[in-house]
Amino acid sequence: MTTALINFFKDVTNIFKGGPKYYGLMGILIAVVAVGFGAYYMQADRGLIVTAMRDQVAWGFYIANFTFLVGVAAAAVLLVIPAYLYKFKPIKEVVLFGEIMAVTAISMCLLFIMVDVGRPLFVWHMLPVIGTINFPASLLGWDFFVLNGYLAVNLAALGYVLYRYSQGKPYDLKVLLPIVIISIPMAFSIHTVTAFLYGAVKARPFWNVSILAPRFLASAFCSGPALMLLVFQALRKYEKVDIEDKAMFKIAEIITYALGINLFFLFVEIFTDFYANTLHGESMHYLFFGIDGKTNLVPFIWTAVVLNLIAFAIMLTPKYRYNYKTLNIALVMMIIGVYIEKGMGLVIPGQTPDTLGDLYEYMPTVPELLISIGVWGIGALIYITLVKFALPKIRAAKNFEH
Repeated sequence: MTTALINFFKDVTNIFKGGPKYYGLMGILIAVVAVGFGAYYMQADRGLIVTAMRDQVAWGFYIANFTFLVGVAAAAVLLVIPAYLYKFKPIKEVVLFGEIMAVTAISMCLLFIMVDVGRPLFVWHMLPVIGTINFPASLLGWDFFVLNGYLAVNLAALGYVLYRYSQGKPYDLKVLLPIVIISIPMAFSIHTVTAFLYGAVKARPFWNVSILAPRFLASAFCSGPALMLLVFQALRKYEKVDIEDKAMFKIAEIITYALGINLFFLFVEIFTDFYANTLHGESMHYLFFGIDGKTNLVPFIWTAVVLNLIAFAIMLTPKYRYNYKTLNIALVMMIIGVYIEKGMGLVIPGQTPDTLGDLYEYMPTVPELLISIGVWGIGALIYITLVKFALPKIRAAKNFEH
């Protein structure tokens, strides 16, 4: 057992090896994290008053990022199903990198929850046994369990496969398959429960719609894989990872369908609110046109819609979808568009106007932006570190699998 663990961890020093570009990137990320930590220290010292969140808008930029990242984590299932259940070999070669993405995204989700509650010691209230999680009555309790459960399942699958590779052996599908089967409904559950978390908030008609959960899943299955495709290209270029075009273009095709469904769901919500023209549609009106001259979110949501429509037009055309230059333009547009639509375009208008009809315009402060960038920096460090640790084992596996 001791020898097996030594073999598993012997490549850990690989995370410190690289060229000038690698050290430069890691240095920049560490500096970004340090700046974010400085802003978080100020928030922990002075309280959430340093943010723009108030009684009228209690969820802001942190929860917007959290919502987006839950979708990125859930999107790993689009690689797991064809790789392990249908044994589609091109995607099987990259599924571990997708699982690393899921682990990274969930870790960032938990960090955004931590910074959102204000003081780090407040987090213990959400922990089972030592805290008061109010499970199963509280949907926050459900969210805690599905997020941590999904993290544990992905770590188990990733750890088992890499452990077998470190022993010079292929993984046993009989052992891995039950973990995979569990991970599939859990991937859907993390975003479904997040949607329920919004839908269960009373007197928020913008969120109280049954289409929210499927809309969350559709947006997750386009933005998450889009981010993965960009990362896979970077791995192929800088780490010489063998990733077939067949896998990349199949993922791009799935993204196209998901983006089309997401745009359709958005149109359905827009039609319902504007055609009915009741007070329940005020949040949607504020989002797209503003109210009484207050238009903070208007340029953001129209930018998101335009970017998503252009991205969909590009992805819908095979000639452009199979060209990496135009594909990457569409992927970046889509990520930005869904990030805005699913973040600021969902969280903020749902609270504006508030339950008393007051219209408080929220816009994140500098500390909120710096802390959020710091969390993204931590996520990038987690992903790069895990990939550098896993790469020697994955490369060794190709030798004995072939």
